[in-house]
Amino acid sequence: MRRLYVEARIHTDLDTLWRHTQDPATHARWDGRFGRIEYQPGTDPQRFTYALFGVGGVGVTVGERHKADGTRTSALRFSSANPLSPIRRGAGHWRYVPERTGVRFLTGYDYEPGWGKAADLLVRPFMGWLTAWSFDRLRLWLERGIPPERSRNQALAELLARAVLTTVGSAHSLLAGLAVAGLVLLIPPLTTTPAARRCLRSAPKSSTPKAGDKASAPRSTNPKPSAPDHIPTTLDLLEQP
Repeated sequence: MRRLYVEARIHTDLDTLWRHTQDPATHARWDGRFGRIEYQPGTDPQRFTYALFGVGGVGVTVGERHKADGTRTSALRFSSANPLSPIRRGAGHWRYVPERTGVRFLTGYDYEPGWGKAADLLVRPFMGWLTAWSFDRLRLWLERGIPPERSRNQALAELLARAVLTTVGSAHSLLAGLAVAGLVLLIPPLTTTPAARRCLRSAPKSSTPKAGDKASAPRSTNPKPSAPDHIPTTLDLLEQP
């Protein structure tokens, strides 16, 4: 199975984004995957408990705030012994890359399925979609001041409106229902409604020249950090929770 990757560009400052993603109570507000995240006091590295779709789990995390290239990284490991959990154990990272107009915020993570490989054919795409949807929900909060609860309610209202339109079309005829359903799918979400489609869902290819490539214009002496396609070495510092 392919490791999950999501990237969003958020027009905010690095410290604000760090606070909204590292504070557990704030994190749980915008991240649709979690109903609860609680840090365990006095632990180093930081240990935490969480509820994923209402099922409890435990984890450990560590963050690097001061890196020479100006980026920040947060890495974590997580697990759940509950048979109802779709994730048995996993690991991932967040990376924060400052840009001129904001921050490039990205994540990469992988996990061992809790319900088996067959069920994960459905669970994994949903987890990727929900992660991207949550990242855009965070973007709307920081860029437009739309609280996560309000954007969630707007997304549900928009989904209901699309369902009603499809139902009304189907009441006339199957062909009309199919036509309306197709139209509903093509209409983009409102700009104030979270949408997973606004996020990058695969890691960009490295821009490092390969051997034998023709010489190109000189590269900047301060290149933009590229998105890593691996779990950072920070994870080596973490034991399994």
